[in-house]
Amino acid sequence: MKKGITIHKIKLLFCFFAIIFIYFFKPVYDWMGHMGQVPLSPFGWSNVPSNAPVTEQLYNSHYRDAANQILSAMEKYRSSLGAASYSVAVGVDGELVWSGAVGWSNVKNNIKATPQTIYRIGSTSKSITGLALARLVEDGLIDLDETLDAYLEILPNEQWGKITPRMLASHMSGLSHYGQQGVEKDYWGLYQASTLSKHYDDMFEALEVFDGTSLRNAPGEEFHYSSQGTVLLGAVISAVIDKSYFQVVQDEVLTPNFMTSTIVSPTKSDGSNNIATSYLNRNKDGIRQVKEWRPVDLSHRLPGGGFASTSSDMVLMGISTMNSSYIDSETMKDFWTPQSLNNGEVNIQNYALGWRYSELELEGLGKVKSAHHGGVSRGAQSWLLVFPDLEIVISINANIRTDSFGDFGLLYQDVLRAIYKNRKTGDE
Repeated sequence: MKKGITIHKIKLLFCFFAIIFIYFFKPVYDWMGHMGQVPLSPFGWSNVPSNAPVTEQLYNSHYRDAANQILSAMEKYRSSLGAASYSVAVGVDGELVWSGAVGWSNVKNNIKATPQTIYRIGSTSKSITGLALARLVEDGLIDLDETLDAYLEILPNEQWGKITPRMLASHMSGLSHYGQQGVEKDYWGLYQASTLSKHYDDMFEALEVFDGTSLRNAPGEEFHYSSQGTVLLGAVISAVIDKSYFQVVQDEVLTPNFMTSTIVSPTKSDGSNNIATSYLNRNKDGIRQVKEWRPVDLSHRLPGGGFASTSSDMVLMGISTMNSSYIDSETMKDFWTPQSLNNGEVNIQNYALGWRYSELELEGLGKVKSAHHGGVSRGAQSWLLVFPDLEIVISINANIRTDSFGDFGLLYQDVLRAIYKNRKTGDE
């Protein structure tokens, strides 16, 4: 009798520990699978159809020819990459002139993408944070060179005491990026950042994901791209206004610019409610296939990679950076100036404050100056480009994650060339 009870207890303990193991390990395995480090389940893949639906909104008939050229280029990229969909919007001379989409918001449910389709925008979120910061700096609420202890009553990590908002916005704070090697890690935070299952409404609370991680170097000494730094910046922004970070963004960026479709990234989507399903993709024996990305909660990185938006909304934001009634041109000039390290050298990536600023080479146009930011999220990619000298803004989004960002983003060249040529013809 006692032997039977003992065996029963052993079975119960085994089941208990098995459940605990699965509960903690399965999310990690899923993360590794989606990163290509371990095999994924062979089930759940859908073939991407060849005849992609097309939808568009033309706000200025002058750009009809350009729109046709852009749609053709979009389908070329979508088809060659096996993407479920591509979305593009364009602003010229302070106005949204066109937006369009090719493909499917959800392949399995045969829901087509439209200009209203919302995509995860990944690190393009940093430009939203950068613009909110610019407004607060212009209003005298934040000094870019004041240390964080002036804004946060409690510093969860004492090493953060000499960091400034400028360093956070330009990735020169010494904070690491998620999962980087060579630093003393917060392993529970690393687990949270991998499983992506916990929701945060408060950016100060989200600091728990990395507040036990050591700095890579002294603040201002080196450039290391860090979404964690942008999350800390979001906590500072929230503390200064005494509102949630998202509410500050709503008040300073979204509402003034009529950006009604920019939201916190949903954990998943079936293509309904204008929210694109995010996908893994593969080429299996010449057949393009997609598989829905696992559910992920990106709220812990909202300021640096947790927003979702439409291409049109992002163009409206880009247009606002050149609107002096919204923000002073000198302020944007400062925020688009590549930042220097403590030794006076400009950082290696020409990173400014929430934006990259560089010259892009384009056949037929030569070098054109651009403030821009790209984003790679879970099953989606995004790129916002502002060309101040040309007064052109381009936003590109897709529910695909390519091995090389250029494979996705070089579409901007076709878009810019078509718009520039069309406008030039009209001017003549």
